[in-house]
Amino acid sequence: MIYYLLPLLSVILGYAMALILKPSNRKNLKLLLAFSGSFLLSLTVMHLLPEVYENSLHAHHGHDHEHHNSPIGLYIMAGIVFQIILEYFSKGAEHGHVHGGHDHEHQKMPWLLFISLCIHALLEGMPVSHHNDMAWGIAIHHFPIAIILTAFFMNSGLNKTIVMLFMVVFALMTPLGTLLSEQLHFIEHYFTEISAVVIGILFHISSTIIFESNEGHKFNLAKLLVIILGVIMAYFM
Repeated sequence: MIYYLLPLLSVILGYAMALILKPSNRKNLKLLLAFSGSFLLSLTVMHLLPEVYENSLHAHHGHDHEHHNSPIGLYIMAGIVFQIILEYFSKGAEHGHVHGGHDHEHQKMPWLLFISLCIHALLEGMPVSHHNDMAWGIAIHHFPIAIILTAFFMNSGLNKTIVMLFMVVFALMTPLGTLLSEQLHFIEHYFTEISAVVIGILFHISSTIIFESNEGHKFNLAKLLVIILGVIMAYFM
């Protein structure tokens, strides 16, 4: 049950923190984003990726000619491309890259951003049913995103009730993805392929977070340290 609650609670906590504390220190948020990107990428590379390839090899056992040309790589690339398409509509909100603007531009519900973020969060939750540790990575990833999104929406003049509903639905999407992957036989049957697509999504998001969290791409010791910390923590999960 904890693995259902972690991603949900992280979004709710981020939403509450943005409302109550109104954090304005962008440097700290960028460091938190860098840590979350590193931790999520490391969990994906160390835990999820090896098992997906192993499952693929078992599925094609006896077909040696397919081992060097695994279709899993194609699914991973499909996930990367799919995330790029989602970000066309979400404007990069998945990795905290939201732009300000004039209030009148943002007073209506941003449906494209909402739908693309929900699809993203839903897919992220699917591997959690088999890889419970991924819940920690997704929770840490969603926490700063929730803070940034809430602050952005509130500053844009969006109705407070709409913002709350937006964040609650967003919080529910990842646990829903986990639940669907456990209950639907279709998802279970294609779990390896779906996981590969999610790996591509996570690759793109986490690497983008790491690169974008430092302005001007200059060397930053604090950023380097939190990235290393994320790798170490993921290794011991």
